[in-house]
Amino acid sequence: MSIRSQNPTAAKARKTRDENTKAKDLLIKYARDPNHAALFNYASAAHNNHFFFETLTPDPTPIPNLLLSHIDSSFSSLASLRSHFIATADSMFGPGYVWLVKRTQAAINESMKLSILATYNAGSPYPGAHFRQQPVDMNTAATGVTADMSPTGYARMMRGEEGTNPMDDRLRVYGKGYGTGNPNAPPSQEAPYSGTAGSFGAYSATTQNLNLHPESRRAPGGAMIEVLLGVSTWEHVWLRDWGITGKRKFLEAWWEKIDWEKVLARSGFRAGGKR
Repeated sequence: MSIRSQNPTAAKARKTRDENTKAKDLLIKYARDPNHAALFNYASAAHNNHFFFETLTPDPTPIPNLLLSHIDSSFSSLASLRSHFIATADSMFGPGYVWLVKRTQAAINESMKLSILATYNAGSPYPGAHFRQQPVDMNTAATGVTADMSPTGYARMMRGEEGTNPMDDRLRVYGKGYGTGNPNAPPSQEAPYSGTAGSFGAYSATTQNLNLHPESRRAPGGAMIEVLLGVSTWEHVWLRDWGITGKRKFLEAWWEKIDWEKVLARSGFRAGGKR
């Protein structure tokens, strides 16, 4: 699913490199870029909503035995999962989504692959959207901001006016390659420090691995997961039909309309396999 809009201004902006990019790819691409927070919000909300509707069916389907066995291992029973899932969604204070997710990397307890995850507003359950990247290593790069700088001076520096940023002197000495960490820059342009030190630098093993496998990007301590099922707790989903006190009734009715075959297909579980 790609994002489309009837807004004339948005229509003019369609001719971009992201014109045909899927919503999921957009949200992961821009989740770590604070300058495109609005784009992330729209993409993530569109994807989350689409994901929610994809697992609905007018004709309830019995839960496959393979999926049921994994639910039993993680939650002790389907009834227990239902109880915890609905309670989590019902207790959310504000709009968001509740997800059933599967851990994809080795876990401490292999029998507990499935778990429940809640996100608020347009928050995304995907690991690649859980943290923002700071493009400059503040330990190794000068910003030009000083303790005695006046607000006017700071504003002039942010506008890039000549002579207002101490970095200008370094650029004149080392060339435009200063601070880029460009290994191919001529020696005269190399900086005394590049701003790429540490395990999250542009040339670190961590970053190189993420460039090759962007789907594995996650926040420190985060878990690699696959999303199997989701329900929206946004008020516009249930308030009109179920009333101000009807959120739980909506969730109970939603549970009866889950397409469990779709959930199984997303899980990747195979008979006799560990996935």
